[in-house]
Amino acid sequence: MTGVAAGESYLRVSLSRQTLEWMMDARSLRCWPVSTARNGPGERRGSECTPRGWHRVRARIGEGQPLNTVFRGRRPTGELYGEALAARHPGRDWILTRILWLGGLEPGFNRYGDVDTTWRYVYIHGSPDHGVTGIPASHGCVRLRSPDMLDLFERVPVGMKVLIEV
Repeated sequence: MTGVAAGESYLRVSLSRQTLEWMMDARSLRCWPVSTARNGPGERRGSECTPRGWHRVRARIGEGQPLNTVFRGRRPTGELYGEALAARHPGRDWILTRILWLGGLEPGFNRYGDVDTTWRYVYIHGSPDHGVTGIPASHGCVRLRSPDMLDLFERVPVGMKVLIEV
């Protein structure tokens, strides 16, 4: 189950351009800067790479939470990201504002077994602005600035397709 039908919108993540685009009929309707995996593309569990291919949004997490809400294990911690919190936790991988949890659609490539995107916990999620520089820096997820993540989240339904390509 890959590809999209005519008139169906989808998200396209470009690893080489470090962008996420809202697409319809091969036209980009909107574009946001992102940061993907520091380790580049790859599908293996434990690789900290961003998985390629067709995915779908399997869950939307964080609706109604304030901007910069901190998440751990897909649950809000009760914290709001800020300079003081960042100073107390300098090495933390910040997952902020909203989460779109991805599931692979290509058996043997990004679905099932050691390549399953869902069980690798790969998300599109909010990040502090300094985490989205156009340079790959994440642990496998697709990071957006928190205001951009909020904008994207409001538009994306569960089940929407996502293509991640080099």
